Amino acid sequence: MPESPRDTDGAEVGPEDVADLSRADRDGRDGSDARDSRDAGDAQDSRDARGPRGSRDGRGARDGRDGGDARDGSDAQESRDTRDGWDGRHSRDGRDSLDGHAIRDDAPDSASPAPSVELTTNGVGPWAGEWPDEDRYDPQLLEQGDSRNVIDRYRYWRMDAIVADLDEHRHPFHVAIENWQHDMNIGSIVRSANAFAADTVHIVGRRRWNKRGAMVTDRYQHVEHHEDVAALVARANAAELPIIAIDNVPGSVLIETFRFPERCLLLFGQEGPGLSAEAIAAAQSVVEISQFGSTRSINASAAAAVAMHVWVTQHVRFDN
Repeated sequence: MPESPRDTDGAEVGPEDVADLSRADRDGRDGSDARDSRDAGDAQDSRDARGPRGSRDGRGARDGRDGGDARDGSDAQESRDTRDGWDGRHSRDGRDSLDGHAIRDDAPDSASPAPSVELTTNGVGPWAGEWPDEDRYDPQLLEQGDSRNVIDRYRYWRMDAIVADLDEHRHPFHVAIENWQHDMNIGSIVRSANAFAADTVHIVGRRRWNKRGAMVTDRYQHVEHHEDVAALVARANAAELPIIAIDNVPGSVLIETFRFPERCLLLFGQEGPGLSAEAIAAAQSVVEISQFGSTRSINASAAAAVAMHVWVTQHVRFDN
């Protein structure tokens, strides 16, 4: 029996929802964001109140993580969300294609919407020559090509194989972001955390967050949710992770003069209000990024990327 289409939270969707997703894809938007625009209020949290979700194929989030490392066993699932430039229509077996075929870099304009920059510049076509027999490779990607937002090393790999490989060399710092106002920066912070190989991203506050900026990197990044700052503090204490808050508040230390602990949790606030008073009180240290212009602060996701890179320069060795 064909698998029912599902949205990015794992809930079954009806034909009208699939139509919404396809319309969103044609407009160049992420399918999940199309649903966000329809139910952006807190009413959506009632669906999220069901609690953490594991992976669709039975591989639950590691060590109690609720972010869902891989929501199904095939990398082709990413195509379903069209975040990497694939068409949003569903084939009978639950995988996405354009009338049964993968979208190729050389596909004519009449066959599909204008491809994304990511698809045209970074995508690769079907595997040329004899297929590799290692288990990490996904047969569908070998057959149809791979246009995902992954480095060349992971081309044609299954999603769970990529996550397992990343787990072998993730860095020991964690990242946390407060989410009281459905901050749109969270997706970008998750993407940066993936790029810098952070161990885990912690979302504090509202469970639902805008994944558009993540560019599907949340599928490869461990993500945990905490109801409030107290829950985050408890998690950090259990893992012996000192909390380092990043905000330009009175008493903060310049990041250029601060030495980050190797194992730590970097805590960021929301765009605008910054960190809550409770979050600042919970921090072992508060660090600010030097600025030299007229603006009082920089974008929250930019600040997170700067702080993560400073940690990398202090703790990662680079060969000349």
